[in-house]
Amino acid sequence: MPARVDFSQLTLMDTLDMATLIEVEAFKRYNLFVEQIGTSTDAGAFFQSMAVNEKKHADELAERRHALFGDAPAKVKLDDIFDVEAPDVGSTRWNMSALNACQVALYSEKKAFDFYDRALRSVKQPEVKALFEELRDEEAEHVSMVEAIIAKLPESAKADLEDEDDTDSRMGF
Repeated sequence: MPARVDFSQLTLMDTLDMATLIEVEAFKRYNLFVEQIGTSTDAGAFFQSMAVNEKKHADELAERRHALFGDAPAKVKLDDIFDVEAPDVGSTRWNMSALNACQVALYSEKKAFDFYDRALRSVKQPEVKALFEELRDEEAEHVSMVEAIIAKLPESAKADLEDEDDTDSRMGF
């Protein structure tokens, strides 16, 4: 499991902190992808929209945590989680299609769903269990959202971008 956390010992505050960090990590990874490929392509624009969604979810979780626990110091740190929802670092290519970008996001959302679903087996406290169920269900909604986007993609969204300066083909390689 991509977390160094004893789920049976998590408090509600710890769970909110962990969930926020998971969303922040995904936000940062999508922003990295946007920096790598820009927003002028459909794939880059899609990654930018995913970054916005992850940030929004992180902000909502952080607000909820603050409302319940104020400025109490967090016990869960970013080092305690790794790639729970964040897409794999090497997932992008400069010329990737919109379909490939959506598939990267779909895999990440499914990965997060599986994380929360598996963690539920170890959670003991009822309020923590309820939050994990809520988070898992939100990831299921995200999976459905990305699947719906994929279903609506035009045929042209399946093709990777062409290299406008394809020296290899012009040279006969």
